[in-house]
Amino acid sequence: MTVTTGKPVPWARSGLSPQGALFLVCLMQQTSARMSFSILAFRKKLPRKVEIGLGITGFLLFLLTWQLIAVSGAIRPEFLPTPVSVAEAFVRLFTERDFASDIVISVRRVWLAFLLSVAVAVPLGLLMSTYRAVGALLEPFVDFVRYLPVPALVPLLVIWFGVGEASKLAVLWMGTFFQLILLIADDTKRVPVEFIESGHTLGASNGQIMRDIIIPAALPNMVDNLRITLGWCWTYLIIAEIVAANSGIGHMIWSLRRFVKTPEVMAGIIAIGIIGLLTDQAFRYAHARWFKYLHR
Repeated sequence: MTVTTGKPVPWARSGLSPQGALFLVCLMQQTSARMSFSILAFRKKLPRKVEIGLGITGFLLFLLTWQLIAVSGAIRPEFLPTPVSVAEAFVRLFTERDFASDIVISVRRVWLAFLLSVAVAVPLGLLMSTYRAVGALLEPFVDFVRYLPVPALVPLLVIWFGVGEASKLAVLWMGTFFQLILLIADDTKRVPVEFIESGHTLGASNGQIMRDIIIPAALPNMVDNLRITLGWCWTYLIIAEIVAANSGIGHMIWSLRRFVKTPEVMAGIIAIGIIGLLTDQAFRYAHARWFKYLHR
């Protein structure tokens, strides 16, 4: 279709009617506007590549700010080395101090204490939420203990368990168990009562309702809270490994700070952050694979 005067217009060459061409132009403008502001959209899910790109950008901005402050001379290098100095110290830890062994030891301690917390907290949390008498019995005491600062308990734990591995595991366990048990109880309390009543209506026993209704319904939130409490466990590592320790990331950091080896100390701290980030992402990946219906 062409017009009688002048050159053929673009929509005429494509065979579209004027109304169709106008609709197409409006649609393209709306799509362009949506793409331009999609990153700042309120509570909208971003594409995975965009999320990764923004995450990397955040780290790069942090490193750039760190570098600018360090080279500005506002803070002495003994207190704030450059990122390059810390990276070099990170390499030296592996080549000169057998840092890999310290990492393995610390990871083992954290995971062992965390798994012990999970083994006790999950069953008790389920019982506290499903049997009100158990909740009334345990919740006040759990609330009391979880407000106690773990560092203040270190001398007592050393008296009880000595200066060996048991006291270090006890510090890590104390830092996670009393938080996790309440999170598990809250997760199971959020299971709709209608689900449980439907199970009773169909003749299910309490054990069957726990196994087939409550645990599957609460499991996504439980896994997410396990990820969070594992991060808390890592935050107590330094405290646990300064108690008469001779190995581990915390021991290495504590021994090097006496010689004001700031790059090595910061490298050890960054190592903990890297391990935590990788573990956190592994939990997120597992959560997305196991509970695909929540990530659509």
